[in-house]
Amino acid sequence: MSLNKKQIQHLKGVAHPLKPVVLLGSNGLTEAVVAEIDYALNHHELIKVKIPTDDRETKALIVEAICRETNATQVQVIGKTLVIYRQSAEKKIHIPKI
Repeated sequence: MSLNKKQIQHLKGVAHPLKPVVLLGSNGLTEAVVAEIDYALNHHELIKVKIPTDDRETKALIVEAICRETNATQVQVIGKTLVIYRQSAEKKIHIPKI
């Protein structure tokens, strides 16, 4: 799903008060973590994921892998926190059209 600037800005505002739902551990991105992110996206649509690494390149690879494996859209990355969105069948979050 591709989002325009206005839609991403709206999702950033909705995500601001949220706490991270999934925290990556010392094992990094495992199948179990991807399954948990997938489950959380089905339930919430918009989630935060905490990525405990200081290396930018490693973090970028993890973010890209999460988005690819879960078919989610990256909304924003701030520090060690990733915000991703994937629309569910119930459409819990209303996104502006324009």
